[in-house]
Formats: sequence, structure tokens, C-alpha cells
Amino acid sequence: MQPHEVKTVDDARRIVTKDAHTHVKVGIFDVDGILRGKYMSKAKFLSSLDGGFGFCDVVIGWDSDDQLYDNSKITGWHTAYPDAPVKILPETCRRLPFEDGVLFFLSEFDGYAEAVCPRGTLGRVVEKARSMGFEPMSACEFEFFVFDETPYSVREKGYQNLRPITPGNFGYSMLRASVWSEFYHALLELSEDMRFSIEGLHTETGPGVLEAAIGVTDTMESGDRAALFKTFTKVLAQRHEMMATFMAKWSGDYPGQSGHIHMSLKGADGQPVFHDPQGEHGQSTTARHFLGGLQRLMPGLLAMISPTVNSYRRLIPGAWAPTAATWSVENRTTALRVIPGSAKSQRVEYRIAAADMNPYISLAAVLGSGLYGIEHEIEPSPMIVGNAYEQTPPPEQQLPQTLMEAADRLDNSAVARELFGDTFVEHYAASRRWEEREFRKAITDWELKRYFEII
Repeated sequence: MQPHEVKTVDDARRIVTKDAHTHVKVGIFDVDGILRGKYMSKAKFLSSLDGGFGFCDVVIGWDSDDQLYDNSKITGWHTAYPDAPVKILPETCRRLPFEDGVLFFLSEFDGYAEAVCPRGTLGRVVEKARSMGFEPMSACEFEFFVFDETPYSVREKGYQNLRPITPGNFGYSMLRASVWSEFYHALLELSEDMRFSIEGLHTETGPGVLEAAIGVTDTMESGDRAALFKTFTKVLAQRHEMMATFMAKWSGDYPGQSGHIHMSLKGADGQPVFHDPQGEHGQSTTARHFLGGLQRLMPGLLAMISPTVNSYRRLIPGAWAPTAATWSVENRTTALRVIPGSAKSQRVEYRIAAADMNPYISLAAVLGSGLYGIEHEIEPSPMIVGNAYEQTPPPEQQLPQTLMEAADRLDNSAVARELFGDTFVEHYAASRRWEEREFRKAITDWELKRYFEII
């Protein structure tokens, strides 16, 4: 049996029992999209397949620096950080090529913690889509910078004067891709081995920046592939004595790094429902209402799409990132880009997202918004013609300017609570407020240079 054939608990038990390795690796993604996990003995893993296992719920109660939230209701010192139930997901089975083929499984929180589990949240929205007669299909694409640095060297340099693997601007470069073909091939091979197949990989404009488009699949699997791609691209880079970053904007000198989401729906018969050759721009009524929901809810759900303080450094005019909840057809200055084509290719691209997104939470926000639009038959505004940056959108299309503002908007959104549940919204908004409060404690280089002597 091959890992991609594992679908059930019995399948997982069979492949692990026959495997030559003594241990299995199990991981779970936290609120920031960081993969946490551990090795488990075969015996422990097999005993956990039916009833799950316990994982300290601090994983949902701390930030990316392992600092404990002081504003979480679901966990904290007041609950004493107990073990939360976790269930193993047999269908996520993969082999780790770096570890002589050790088996790897994803898991997700169960019980009380399921309400704030990123993967569980996406799962609930996917189930809502299925209850409406749809199967959501998605694909994510990421831009990321690669540096000739290590985790030690970046710290020694104070994250200043870092050396990208290539200098200058050279988008779609065959020269760069050929010189660095060993790394490209390793990444492409990794993507096949770990089932997050890359359908396109090329240089972008900027020193050492690449863009990878992950193949389309059902939305739950799309979330897994995107999250695993980010994690193991960084693993691969570090194993090559390099570093990859998925920050939204690591330098003011270069454009930010996108994490665009492409989405469409299939009907109960398995056929695409976004295409209508008689519709304007080839869109069906379902697709138009889906688009209307995306546009209407984008400002209120932005914290789920742009989850870090750094996310908002990217959302400025002229930086290849949208600045309002606008839409158009084949227009890369708008937040939503309708891509017309055949029944198979008709889709919408959610361009506001950056590479720092948590794929599960962002996909949940996009899908939930679209389904809300279908349910309420929301019509999008007239489409933008020309450069969206040069036009002034109405107030309702304006996006939050900071993570704190976005977190407040999310927390106060009745629609968000309807779509994702009170517990998720309150916990996630609290975690984003914490993130910005942590940032406000820091004194930046900009402040020192501007104020130290002169003020």
C-alpha cells in the first residue's frame, strides 16, 4: 500500500504495521499556520488511531514565538493548559523523503479545541458547501524569497544586509532557473513525493524571489497542500544551507509576497458550476453571487486573510497588492480577479492574501464568504475598469489599515460569527490583538534613526 492510497483508519493501521520504521511522525497546524508535532512509537500511534491522543492545548494558546496569550478564554493559566483531544487523519498520510521515508500524518484538534482548530474550521465550512450541493475546488500560489543565509547567520546579522541567492530583478528567468536548477529540481521532486504537486515554478521580480503554483484539488486537500508546501519548502532550503521566507513584505525596497487563492465550485454531479457561456464574462449566476459574497465580506474578514502586522505593510498602492474590496476581469490591480475561460478553468482569484497567510483559515474565509453570497444572492458592485489604484472606492469597500482594526472588525462581525462560530471568532480575534500588542512593545530601527538624535 502506498501513502496516497490510505483513506481509512484500517488503511493507516495496515501501512504503519507493515512499515519498517519504529516511529511515525504526527503534526498539527496551529493558529499561525505553523506545523507542530512529534514522533510517536508505532504502538502509541496504533493505539491512537481509533480514540485519538492528547496534545497540550498550549499549542492553541501561544504565538509563533511560544509566548502565551494573555487574552484567551479557551485556554491559559486559568485552565492550567490541559491536554486537548486530537484525532489522526488517515487520508493525510505521506512519506518524508528527508527521513528515509518515515510515515507522516496530519491531525486536528477534537472536542472543545476543535472550535478554534484552523483545519477543523475549514472543515466545517467545506461541510456547509457540501450541504448546499457544492464541492469547493481550490489552488494556492505563493511567492517567497530565498537567501544564502542560515538561522544562525540571520540572527548574527540582526536580520540586516541579508544576501539573496541571486541579485537584481529577473522575472521568469531561464538563466536563474538553470544556475539554481539543483534547488528547483529538489523542490519539484519534494512536491511530488509529499503530494503538494507544483504545476508552475519560476523566478519573480526581485532578488532571490520565486513563485510556485500548487495544483488544483478539493479545498480540504488544498489547505493541506498549501500548509505543507510552506513548511517543507523552508525545510528544504535550510537543508541546503539557505533560508526561505514567506513574510508578506520583508523589505521596503521590493514588492510584497503574495499568497493568492483560486477557487471554484462543482455541483453534486461533479460538474463545474461557475461557467455559463451566456453569462457576462462567462460567469454563471452562482459564480456572480459567490463573487458578491467575497466582495461584501472581505473588509470584515480581513484578519483571517492578513494575519500578521507585516501583512499590512504590503497593502499599499502600486505594490501589486489590492487596497480595497474591488473586482474586475483579468485585472491584477483589484482584490478579486475573475478569470473567464472554459467550464473547467472559470474561477475567481482572491488576490488580497499574502504568503504569510494560514491556508486553512484563509480558505475558510474565502469559501465562507462565497457561500454567504450564494445564500443571500449578493450582487457585486460594477466592476473596475482600468487601474484600481487610481480610483476611489466607496467607504464600504475600504479595507482595515492595521491588524488591530481588522481584528476588531472580525470580532464585531455577526456574519463571521454565523459562518465560523463565536468561539473561533473570539479566540482568533484575541490572538490577532495580542500579535499587534506584542509589536507595539518593539522599538523599530526606523524609530531609532528618525528620533534618537533629532527629537
